[in-house]
Amino acid sequence: MAHVPQTFFDALAVRTWCGLALRALGRAREEIDAINVYPVADGDTGTNLYLTAESAAAAVEAVFEGHDAHGSGKPALADAARAMAHGALIGARGNSGTILAQLLRGMAQVLAADGETAHTDGEGLRLALRHAADSARQAVAHPVEGTVLTVASAAADAAGAAEGDCGTVARAAYDGARTALAATPGQLAVLERAGVVDAGGRGLVAVLGALVETFTGEAPRAVPVVSGTSPEAGSTEVSAADPASPDECADAPGTGGPAFEVIYLLEADDTAVARLRERLDGLGDSLVVVGGDGLWNVHVHVDDAGAAVEAGIEAGRPYRIRITHFALGDVHTTGAERQPREPAQRAVVAVVPGEGLAGLYNEAGATTVLARPGEPPASGELVEAVRRAHAREVVLLPNDADLRHTAAAAAEQARAEGIRVALIPTRSAVQGIAALAVHEPERRFDEDVVQMTSAAGATRYAEVAVAERQSWTMAGICQAGDVLGLIDGDVAVIGSDVTVTAETVLDRMLSAGGELVTLVLGDEAPEAVADHLETRVRESYLAVDTVVYRGGRQGAVLLIGVE
Repeated sequence: MAHVPQTFFDALAVRTWCGLALRALGRAREEIDAINVYPVADGDTGTNLYLTAESAAAAVEAVFEGHDAHGSGKPALADAARAMAHGALIGARGNSGTILAQLLRGMAQVLAADGETAHTDGEGLRLALRHAADSARQAVAHPVEGTVLTVASAAADAAGAAEGDCGTVARAAYDGARTALAATPGQLAVLERAGVVDAGGRGLVAVLGALVETFTGEAPRAVPVVSGTSPEAGSTEVSAADPASPDECADAPGTGGPAFEVIYLLEADDTAVARLRERLDGLGDSLVVVGGDGLWNVHVHVDDAGAAVEAGIEAGRPYRIRITHFALGDVHTTGAERQPREPAQRAVVAVVPGEGLAGLYNEAGATTVLARPGEPPASGELVEAVRRAHAREVVLLPNDADLRHTAAAAAEQARAEGIRVALIPTRSAVQGIAALAVHEPERRFDEDVVQMTSAAGATRYAEVAVAERQSWTMAGICQAGDVLGLIDGDVAVIGSDVTVTAETVLDRMLSAGGELVTLVLGDEAPEAVADHLETRVRESYLAVDTVVYRGGRQGAVLLIGVE
């Protein structure tokens, strides 16, 4: 995309950089995945970097949208930089994504040091790159040369020796990183045996290339990925199978490396995190802990995944826990060991708001993406779920009106990869349940989609939630702590009691008729609310059935569907 080169590093430059970095990583993702041999030949470094950058870019966009909505103009540099760092932190994936998140956080700490500064210049960018490289190295328990850390340090060194504006400094950092990347096979034996450069370092060069383009308007030349290619040469393609043979990666599955990758966000204080680092360092390797100010992203490879999670529980509150078994055939398995499987004809991919519903959807055969409160999935996550479903035809259920654009973008990308995707615009998980109930894989794809769309459209949806702040609603002004009853996305009832409000909402919905009521209880729902509503339906509405599910930590106290 064409853009006006930025003269200074301000909020708009942060926004432009994030967008260009996301585009650059999107173009390079498959190439980076293909050369990924360290620390584990799992073929996902490019994808993890892309998802991390996507989360950072989305957070920055949200800051700009917020300022636009309030008519307050452009955000300050500090606001944009902090949003970039926070978005990367909560969206960080894998070893490489976690380190990228710390690099961006290190930069943000310098860029946001003076919250009132509108912009910084080449000197500020030099300091930010230096602090980024140093903080990323400190976040890794046992830094290894020939990795992204080496590339980041080389970029900071080169930037520190440059004199001039942001464009000059960015170009120096890029050139330094590019030279260091070409030298990584000589520093790490596994790269030399595979004949490739470091995948994480290659991703960082792409991000720094986007920084150059931000300030100069010119995209740097392609980057070599095969060792022995000079930095001046063009990019050379590699086969995804090249780095994947068992004797080329000492950390590949089956050669004595840890069995699991464990990642989670953690709310904890600095003292507890210091103890956690020591505990996890004794449990496994590839330990990276990044963050601060009470929120951390923890990444480690271990044999005892349960112990790694328990350590997090002792330190604070872990959530968004992801555990990947390296021996599974779909991830963290070498190309030689991965047995190709025939794609299924059809699959359903659904976004769900809680663990309980994820289990329900999984039992029905769907591939799920968990959307925790305040943490909607990015389009890259939805694309990955479509790929994970491993089917020629996929029905995508976003189950949230706010995800329609994200889901549409994911569907387009999946179609570009040759997967036939139908997006059904479900606005609630209860509409998704209705669609899934009539799903028949043996039907023609178009017929199945029509039936699922019809079932979802015939299901009215509501939720009962607690207001977090005072605000205007369709039903009047609500105060923090009020119980809100939303029907089809709009506040229809403001009350003080969950059960009474839920009954009022249900009565309004059933006044238009219905045959089946679906109740999905969140963790904060009162124990008796389900029994009370079931009794209300049984005594007041003839021939209407009720089904109850446990949704877990889903944000809303209660979800209601009437079909």
